Amino acid sequence: MSKHPKTILITGASSGIGEATALRLAGDGHRLLLGARRTERLEALVGRIEAAGGTASFRRLDVTDAADVHRFVADAVAAYGGVDVMINNAGVMPLSALSEDKVDEWNRMIDVNIRGVLHGISAALPVMRANGGGHVVNVASIGAHEVEPTAAVYCATKFAVWAISEGLRKEHSGDIRVTVISPGVTESELAESISDEHARDAMREYRALAIPPSAIADAIAFAVGQPPEVDVNEIIVRPAASTH
Repeated sequence: MSKHPKTILITGASSGIGEATALRLAGDGHRLLLGARRTERLEALVGRIEAAGGTASFRRLDVTDAADVHRFVADAVAAYGGVDVMINNAGVMPLSALSEDKVDEWNRMIDVNIRGVLHGISAALPVMRANGGGHVVNVASIGAHEVEPTAAVYCATKFAVWAISEGLRKEHSGDIRVTVISPGVTESELAESISDEHARDAMREYRALAIPPSAIADAIAFAVGQPPEVDVNEIIVRPAASTH
């Protein structure tokens, strides 16, 4: 249990890395507000956390709606008195070759993966600064560091997350800690959003070595648990057998 429990907000908390992170951080004694579109999953997750003695609440959240993200942060302030950590985890990954011209899917990735992170920063940063500091954790991907066929737009969005995070760190060194978590192939539902048949089959093969989302949750918990003077800027977590 943490000696210094924090108020932590997690987007995309209904499954995968977000769900695993919620369970890990609640187990560490932190107070959580969980956001996602699938509220039935959030309700079940909060029930699990509370049954284990943890503290959590939830609300429906669309990270592509800036006003909705601001309300999400305002709810945390009303319920818990502030925001210590904002984990921008929501993401989508509908991979396809550029020649497939899936413009709507490209725009969806830009809206969720980039604008969603910016909306989280926009909402949380003023609250954190008013309270004397805070910690922004952005979940990127190994795709922020390498590009594979069918993943050009996805990787571009994740490189943008890395770049935004580095800019935030440099602009607010001293009061706002900034961490980028870049998972390698991890068990999740992201692959199910791939509409392109060839890309979907390739991703299933790519995911044969996937690590559990709890491994990413452990990395996030490590960064969050550091003392105030320590800022863990980036963690890359890959399967041990991965060549990517």
